[in-house]
Amino acid sequence: MQFLSKLPNVGTTIFSVMSALAKEHNAINLSQGFPDFECDKKLLQLVQTHMNNGFNQYAPMQGVIQLRERIAQIILNSYNATYHPDTEITITAGATQGIYTSIAAFVNKGDEVIVFEPCYDCYIPAIEVHGGIAVPIPLSYPNFNINWELVTQKITTQTKLIIINSPHNPSGTTLKKSDLVQLEKIIAGKNIIVISDEVYEHMAFDNEPHHSVARFTTLKNQSIIVSSFGKTVHTTGWKIGYVAAPKELMAEFRKVHQFLVFCVNHPFQLALADYLADETTYKDLHFFYEEKRNYFKKLISGSRFGIEKCTGTYFQLLNFKNITQEADTDFAIRLTKEFKLASVPLSVFYTHKTDNKLLRFCFAKKNETLQQAAEIINKI
Repeated sequence: MQFLSKLPNVGTTIFSVMSALAKEHNAINLSQGFPDFECDKKLLQLVQTHMNNGFNQYAPMQGVIQLRERIAQIILNSYNATYHPDTEITITAGATQGIYTSIAAFVNKGDEVIVFEPCYDCYIPAIEVHGGIAVPIPLSYPNFNINWELVTQKITTQTKLIIINSPHNPSGTTLKKSDLVQLEKIIAGKNIIVISDEVYEHMAFDNEPHHSVARFTTLKNQSIIVSSFGKTVHTTGWKIGYVAAPKELMAEFRKVHQFLVFCVNHPFQLALADYLADETTYKDLHFFYEEKRNYFKKLISGSRFGIEKCTGTYFQLLNFKNITQEADTDFAIRLTKEFKLASVPLSVFYTHKTDNKLLRFCFAKKNETLQQAAEIINKI
């Protein structure tokens, strides 16, 4: 059969590639972002309870009201912002679906979407498959800051969306309040929507709060927030997330959502609604992962790798400039095959494969796993 591919340059995601390579070579997998420890047994018991109580058929398209109300309360508690659970919150099959659906709902052929690189690998393919044009703007290394003057220069009459991500995957950095103030000024009075990927919202470190777009009135009114429960409650395989947006934007989002997935796993939603009633389940998460970050950094402090600044997420960047001048992709593969440690090379998150000799390591792991990984890192 002959057909014209909508994504001719897209292959298998780097996360699948490196995880498969790790499995093939029996390597410690610090590449893909998932914990190697179990979630709270209480959460699993809640799922079983709702299954036993018969909640095994379709959930409402928007998501169960109990979970939408819980999310509204979490956003109010965290950012002092109000979203109506009936009209402004939708449960999604993970954050990636929320991002894809947001792009699908608003991007038409020829529309431009500003993205900041390195960027999570689902953004640009979703833009392109809907006929949009990605306009990549590089974050300035080593601090991964946004050049807001350049953003202003890149905005045209065709600019439909700006996608931001904080805490940021893959760099592990976070946007400051001043960044959100700048963005708010730039889009004020313009017909531009912001998609704010806030999957790691409860993982901001060093006594700095996460600066959600929900905190800023103009931004809130022009933004779609995408987040996820998988990162918060250590269940990435459940693929349950949420989207919060003003009702006019949410109405359009739901038009696409209902035909893309219709609804999300019913008993798991109810379990999450119950479990997250305990505010410590999300409010104390940053302490847990900040301790993991500090422990991992201490373990590898004597290595030849350079330890980059990490202010959020559960990813630590290490530069290998003092070790080899290999391409980061080649070194990541060699590290997996020869040293039995899998990571993710950062160049794959750039359109032009910018190589700053950086590898991304996930520290959402048991301490034993981090110890084993550190032994390898310290020998290189």
